[in-house]
Amino acid sequence: MERTRIAKVEDVKLIRRGEQLEGTLHLTPHHLIFCHTPGPTLEDESGAVTENQPKVRPKELWITYPIIQICTLRPSPMASHLPSSIRLRCRDFTFVCFCFNDEKKARDVYDSIKAWTCKLGRIEKLYAFSYQPQRPEKEVNGWNIYDARKEWRRQGISDKSVDKGWRISTINTDYGFSPTYPALLPVPTSISDNTLNYAGRYRSRVRLPILTYLHPVNNCSITRSSQPLVGVRQNRSIQDEKLLLAIFSTSHSNDGLAEPASTPPGSHSPRSSDGDGPSMSPEPSFTDTEALEDEMIARGGHEDKGDKPHVYGAQQHNLIVDARPTVNAYAMQAVGLGSENMDNYRFATKVYLGIDNIHVMRDSLNKVIDALKESDLTPLAPNRDTLAKSGWIKHIANMLDGAGLIARQVGLQHSHVLIHCSDGWDRTSQLSALSQLCLDPYYRTLEGFIVLVEKDWLSFGHMFAHRSGFLSSEKWFSIENERIGGDSARPGFSTDSGPGHALENALLSAKGFFNKNNKSRDSLVDSDGEMQPVDMDSPTAKRLSSPSKGSSVEKHVTKVKETSPVFHQFLDATYQLLYQHPTRFEFNERFLRRLLYHLYSCQYGTFLYNNEKDRKESHVAEKTRSVWDYFLSRKQQFVNDQYDETIDDNERGHERLIFPKNGEVRWWNELFGRTDTEMNGRPAVYAHTQGTGDNGGATVLTGVESAEDAIGPAAASTSPPNGFAVGIPTIAAGVAALGIGKGNGMKGSRSPSSLREEMEVEMQ
Repeated sequence: MERTRIAKVEDVKLIRRGEQLEGTLHLTPHHLIFCHTPGPTLEDESGAVTENQPKVRPKELWITYPIIQICTLRPSPMASHLPSSIRLRCRDFTFVCFCFNDEKKARDVYDSIKAWTCKLGRIEKLYAFSYQPQRPEKEVNGWNIYDARKEWRRQGISDKSVDKGWRISTINTDYGFSPTYPALLPVPTSISDNTLNYAGRYRSRVRLPILTYLHPVNNCSITRSSQPLVGVRQNRSIQDEKLLLAIFSTSHSNDGLAEPASTPPGSHSPRSSDGDGPSMSPEPSFTDTEALEDEMIARGGHEDKGDKPHVYGAQQHNLIVDARPTVNAYAMQAVGLGSENMDNYRFATKVYLGIDNIHVMRDSLNKVIDALKESDLTPLAPNRDTLAKSGWIKHIANMLDGAGLIARQVGLQHSHVLIHCSDGWDRTSQLSALSQLCLDPYYRTLEGFIVLVEKDWLSFGHMFAHRSGFLSSEKWFSIENERIGGDSARPGFSTDSGPGHALENALLSAKGFFNKNNKSRDSLVDSDGEMQPVDMDSPTAKRLSSPSKGSSVEKHVTKVKETSPVFHQFLDATYQLLYQHPTRFEFNERFLRRLLYHLYSCQYGTFLYNNEKDRKESHVAEKTRSVWDYFLSRKQQFVNDQYDETIDDNERGHERLIFPKNGEVRWWNELFGRTDTEMNGRPAVYAHTQGTGDNGGATVLTGVESAEDAIGPAAASTSPPNGFAVGIPTIAAGVAALGIGKGNGMKGSRSPSSLREEMEVEMQ
């Protein structure tokens, strides 16, 4: 209790959605608890309250400290005759305001919340390490639901099963080979661990291409990795090329469904189109967007040299999917990274998806909060123009478009796909998991979805601790009178608060509380967080790997600019698929909503660390409970009543595959605590558009490259047709286009040394 200045405050007024309740506020080491006893409601015929009232149980609002995103104290002097207040914006989109008659008590509560929220210093002090469940949750062990070998065996990969061209390597069992990767790595049977050892040196953080999904019918794969270390010198790795060729060749001896895409130069094979139905399942009704994407991929992969008929699904177009905007991928060459030179990968075609980085996504969510910022004080509907301008729906739609493209390539085109972004743990996890939801009905069951999250998010090293900011930050706390002139370092607050902010009234509506105009910008070079070259012999790598001053303290503090709603977006995209295909998922919308809540509640240990290695070294399974305990012990609450488990590719509506419906992405209004009408209004308003105009058929693709050709405006303007023969001037222009050197009080472009220093700060 050393952090609690005050444990109980009576006569506190709670304001939420404009409604006011009076009660008592309790402060415990892990929760704020507001207790309110409803008044008598039974009256006799004359209107008087009857004496024989049933005992009214008090109602409670529990707020766990880590879920608090923004906390602002507004002290009011006695002469003003206004109560002091504390406004909270929580990560589950709960907005509340507590009003106090005593300013000193308000300050004590504020200081106590701040201490319990962002001064813990270590993950091990979070609620998960002291939480003791009750029955029936106590009888469940969610840590056992995911077993890597069992999941690979389900996909047909084990020592005892028929060889499908894959084996499970144990090169990383001690996490010494790749600390952020799983212990077990499925790789082609023809690739030795020695080859893996060399190939890993060519990928950022040794996150080399590894299998995450094997299609049970056509034996085609989804693999994932980080970006290659191409650099301005166009580095290459024979071992990386050999590994990827082996991955893309694993289905040739088994399926007989498709011609190899790695046809030698000068030979010709028919190209796929959207003409005839696929050989495996009924042809879906493709939109213009999907047809355009297929055509771009086909054009990028092969030249049309004849008049042979095109048969849909008969030709592999093995893909390397770079999730980043094209110019961001090229700009990474300046720091020794980049994207594959397709001259060295002639057996594949590469596409860029143009999905923005973590900083853009964080800003987008902040703009959504802008539209909801007064939800504590007023019951008014959010400003739909502000919602639309946030770009959130566009980002979700782009993600789904990319996942649909990957699912079509694997499920219908019988092709292999490698997915990566920068470090391969943010956008890569989103695309990989969503495409598997489309491809495999198992992942659409409650158990399967849990396995999918464990595999593609937890085991493959999504940095939950970094992205979620469980230890909070003092930058998210403020006292209004002390913010004169604004604080540009605090996300979610504008710089126009201070003496000029005079909109206070009896409702305590302070317009400056949740305005967001963040002037402090990260370098927009496309880092998904911490990023550095893996070649530890290079001077840059040695400089970046050396500990910085104060690093022993910083590793226990949230880095605000590394937080981003990456997993939130995945759950939002899953909600879209559930809404569009309501009978194809065993779980319901509430399951997704509660999962997002428990991501931030820190009540369970599942999400508290950045990778599998950290969780094992911290013995999190022995010291905490799994979040799956909560869901499995209450399974009936999270089951979809409309679920139909029938799978029949010959019957419409029961096909194995599902695909996102472009143009039908909507606001997840239940998550934001709003009605469908308040958030979505007319459905057509939020059709998926990209750029200007009402072009609902815009594609997420920003470029397509192969060894022979490069198409698309981004690829054409950034690179010559033969892959990555890019010079320093082109890279400099690309970096300049990202806005580096702007928005931080500097005019014009920066010097090379200044740019290098900023990149190093971003990557440390």
